[in-house]
Amino acid sequence: MKSFTWVGGRPSVNFTATLGKRLQDPFERIPAPEDLSRWFRDAGLSDDLVDVSPRTYSQAIDLREALYRLFTGTALDVDVVNRWSSRPLPGPRLTPDLTLERPATAANGLLTVLARDAVELLASPLGDRIHTCAADDCSLLFVDESRAGRRRWCSMNTCGARAKMSHYRDGLRTSVNSGRG
Repeated sequence: MKSFTWVGGRPSVNFTATLGKRLQDPFERIPAPEDLSRWFRDAGLSDDLVDVSPRTYSQAIDLREALYRLFTGTALDVDVVNRWSSRPLPGPRLTPDLTLERPATAANGLLTVLARDAVELLASPLGDRIHTCAADDCSLLFVDESRAGRRRWCSMNTCGARAKMSHYRDGLRTSVNSGRG
């Protein structure tokens, strides 16, 4: 079972990470409808596993790829995203004792939630701060919410740490080699 990656900062950006190593040797983190159901739950979009039909699964993959292209500026797949974001969703309700009740949402409703998240993100000031990780072997996207806006890696714990260690080792090699001369 492939593990999911949660470095994007927003559900719609995290959804694009369900295809790993996109630019090298791509692998699918949600290879079947039941994996998409697990992703919805693990992403906090649903409290329980939802039924995902093969058709909805195929539509989810299409939406994911449209989001990736839109976030990276490689294509303006606004029609696909708008089609999903404009679908009606049941809203939260109050119970007689004034507690919040969230209606169960079907898988296609969760795709609507993802599309709306992307629309809100792209139309916000953070829309220009969606970046691809700077690591050569990583293609994950993230929203740069740092004050300076100079975040380079999807995660300091993985890609950032590897890059800094590589830079450190290169510095050691340079100083050792220059000391021999």
